[in-house]
Amino acid sequence: MRRTPVRMLGRPIAAAVAALVMLGLLTATPEDPGREPAVPVAASESTTTVFYYTKTKDWSAYRLHYAPDGGAWTTVPGVAMEAACTDWVKRTVGVGSASGLSATFNDGSGVWDNNAGRNYALGTGTITVKDGVVAHSDPCAGTGTDPSPGGGRTAEVYYSTATVGWTTANLHYRPVGGTWTAVPGVGMEPACTGWVRKSVDLGSATTMAAAFNNGNGVWDNNAGLDYTVPAGLTTVKDGKVTTGTADPCAAETPDTRAPSAPARVRAGVDGVSVVLTWDPSTDDRGVTKYQVTRTGGTKGTLVTDVGSTVYSDTGLEAQTAYSYTVRAVDAAGNVSAASAAATATTGEKPAAPAAGQPLGTDPRKDPVYFVLTARFQDGDSSNNRGGSQHEKSGNAANGDPMFRGDFKGLVDKLDYIKGLGMSAVWITPVVLNRSDYDYHGYHGYDFYEVDPRLESAGASYQDLINAAHAKGMKIYQDVVYNHSSRWGAKGLFTPKVYGVRDTQWSWFYDERNEGFEYDGLTVEPKSGKSYYNGDLWSTAEPSGNTCVNWGKPTQYTSPEGYRIYNCQWPSPTSGMFPKALYHNCWIGNWEGEDSRSCWLHDDLADLNTESAPVQNYLIGAYDKYIDMGVDGFRVDTAVHIPRTTWNRRFLPAIQERVTQRFGAGAAKNFFVFGEVAAFVNDKWNRGSVNHSAQFYTWKERKEYSADDEKAALEMYDYEQQQGTGSQPTSTNAFLNGNAYHTPDRSRFSGMNVIDMRMHMNFGDAGNAYHNGKDSDDSYNDATYNVVYVDSHDYGPNKSSERYAGGTDAWAENMSLMWTFRGIPTLYYGSEIEFQAGKKIDCGPTCPLATTGRAYFGGHLAGDVKASEFGTVDSATGAVADTLAKPLVKHVQRLNLIRRAVPALQMGQYSTEGISGSMAYKRRYTDTATGTDSFALVTVTGGATYTGVPDGTYKDAVTGDTRVVTGGTLTVPAPGKGNLRVYVLDLGGRNAAPGKIGTAGPYLK
Repeated sequence: MRRTPVRMLGRPIAAAVAALVMLGLLTATPEDPGREPAVPVAASESTTTVFYYTKTKDWSAYRLHYAPDGGAWTTVPGVAMEAACTDWVKRTVGVGSASGLSATFNDGSGVWDNNAGRNYALGTGTITVKDGVVAHSDPCAGTGTDPSPGGGRTAEVYYSTATVGWTTANLHYRPVGGTWTAVPGVGMEPACTGWVRKSVDLGSATTMAAAFNNGNGVWDNNAGLDYTVPAGLTTVKDGKVTTGTADPCAAETPDTRAPSAPARVRAGVDGVSVVLTWDPSTDDRGVTKYQVTRTGGTKGTLVTDVGSTVYSDTGLEAQTAYSYTVRAVDAAGNVSAASAAATATTGEKPAAPAAGQPLGTDPRKDPVYFVLTARFQDGDSSNNRGGSQHEKSGNAANGDPMFRGDFKGLVDKLDYIKGLGMSAVWITPVVLNRSDYDYHGYHGYDFYEVDPRLESAGASYQDLINAAHAKGMKIYQDVVYNHSSRWGAKGLFTPKVYGVRDTQWSWFYDERNEGFEYDGLTVEPKSGKSYYNGDLWSTAEPSGNTCVNWGKPTQYTSPEGYRIYNCQWPSPTSGMFPKALYHNCWIGNWEGEDSRSCWLHDDLADLNTESAPVQNYLIGAYDKYIDMGVDGFRVDTAVHIPRTTWNRRFLPAIQERVTQRFGAGAAKNFFVFGEVAAFVNDKWNRGSVNHSAQFYTWKERKEYSADDEKAALEMYDYEQQQGTGSQPTSTNAFLNGNAYHTPDRSRFSGMNVIDMRMHMNFGDAGNAYHNGKDSDDSYNDATYNVVYVDSHDYGPNKSSERYAGGTDAWAENMSLMWTFRGIPTLYYGSEIEFQAGKKIDCGPTCPLATTGRAYFGGHLAGDVKASEFGTVDSATGAVADTLAKPLVKHVQRLNLIRRAVPALQMGQYSTEGISGSMAYKRRYTDTATGTDSFALVTVTGGATYTGVPDGTYKDAVTGDTRVVTGGTLTVPAPGKGNLRVYVLDLGGRNAAPGKIGTAGPYLK
């Protein structure tokens, strides 16, 4: 929401500011009724004044090359810009009747800044472009016309940007008795690290009302009250006004020291794309940005601003040599020397489907269906693979290879999922895996490649994303940052183990084939295996080996009785894995610091995520999938990475990339939800805040060492000392009486979470409800929690079996999940109680067909068509029988009801004035769209609601109509698994829908 109806940029804006807007660091609030209404900036103007920041470029000349919307471009190199003030040039251009312009900048001699190839999309009025960030501001303005001249008093205002992270700051003010400056106010100038300032002539006034903004609709207006700033020197920091204070910059020596030059710049090629990575630069006060300069090709020299140590350069010319250098920039605008050049030559442009684009809608609207892709539906048997454990596991006897389902099968059955009413599909990791039993996707080997055992001709991963989007469905990709396969991560580090083809071990070690490269699918001709291992071992000690006692026999033997040798198997404690890239220990305490920095299992090599090369590798890899248009990431094992690393590196990188590619709107709704596993009923996981799900939804609240590894330890110790009682709290999930209020997302980390506490308690819906409600004040916003009963790992109460509480209990759980706060999520097959009571996972020690990860395709045979969510147009064969099951009918109608009542999707809730075991009221209000939805809900039991708004209420289940005149409504118990949803009829677009769908086995 915006504070005032200013026309902002109107297109995707630059990454840094857009990420702030997306994250809701500061929220816009409605304008004061007594304040003079603001006129949209471009309402009556036909010009744009563009200011361009020069300090970090230092070109000899500056030119603006532009085209008004719908108009022609200027002749290259464009029009000259003129000096405006220190570090700024400007140019005012006419745009006629257009509402904005596209722009690029250059030095007149072939060096360009074109926003990484996307051009800058600018509106009208006064615009700044600073190191890739676009904002509304005049950086060279004085105080403007004095609203009340005559007294000569001056207010010198210092504003702290350390917390908000703005690169542009405006002061919007009104001296007492005067008028407000025109929105967005006057530009503030840098004062010192973390501070900007502005001097204002108050005239005869002694104080002024003030608010601050970033020039892109994000405001700090003291929670709608505005700040009162007197004459003299005043500081405003984190909402606190300090008057008569000393100059916060007086003791700080001006920063004139440039950062160190970036080191170890590396360029990797993927077709016509280059992924550039480098080691972080050092600076006495911190690096804020990097400048990447590219030469080569026919488009001249390109300069791009980057916020991380990874840059993905896409859409390059084929078979062309490029050279890249990188410079570091600090907050004062000091620029380092250029790095050594990294060169790369592109290959041929691959034939591929067009990249998708995320749907970009509020994720709370979308119930989630979770599938193990390899176990869902087999659309192409040619990519089926059983792996090395095919016989041993018993899968061969069942004709059930572990890799069986694929993207083609999923594409074929999207209408089944849509017919259930589910509009988001969470799929297991797609990257190339490598282990003995890797069908699930969590043993990543090449993070930059999609596993070909999932793809087919015409059914690539991109095809799946595009097909889902064509049906209005989202794809959430499961991602792993914590670990790689035991065989490392290709392109980062892959270990070499000791092996010998002697009389005992020749059966195990494949002969090396220099011309063969493992991809999991292709069969190596000598061994006849797709799981070939000839590239993983060596008898001779390899150059650079760090594994201790290479090849020396031990006292141990294998199950077959064969002698075991040192360094024969990947291990964290053998010295085999470099400490700069991998952790070298086993977890000893699951609620200790070592749970964030040691191996979970011998199949999961724990990455040193505080290392820049590892960060670069992962960020670059997941940029690729963001570019494909996925709608979100489910983050595996998120708790095993320090929160500081998420908040500093990975989460900002995700937001930056989505913003760059698809704009701030898509970034705001790119859904990241983490697995912060806690298997207890405590609000805080055994009293440890660092191991609790809600902890990861918050930003850091103090500064730590610039070194990520040290910062992780400092944060761990600090937060453990603070304890559970001193953690931040939030009212974002709760109504204020009967009223919805704008959530405060300013301290949101960027990661939502799976609701582990509700998951652990879903043995009984009432327990899940009360435990979930008890924790909601400790999440940043629990309305985004992902809620499920069971999954591919555990059932409720850490059960190792799929939920088997019975159909009635399932119906009750579903009724709660679909109407309570959070996003309802269903593990594949739960709609028919698939494999209820079966062990979820036993590895290769038993057939998959006997587990909770069994193949589901037998229940999907036949054809199904669904044009609308929750409604099946036609179905034949086994899938028609599946769709006739009682819980299928139940979830279909729940989805119809939830889609018709916005309060159930995005609303806050309250139990104030309500009696009933699972009863609550919910409301969602959006003034921008005119939406106001209020509902009273009870699950299974009866309820009495007091103090609710008078009016007409209609039940979405039965159509029953009640008129409330005294603020009280009593609802009889509907029965187990049933519910009532009385929606307040507010007329117009907010009219109560009445009965939705037809009566079923539970909703009746």
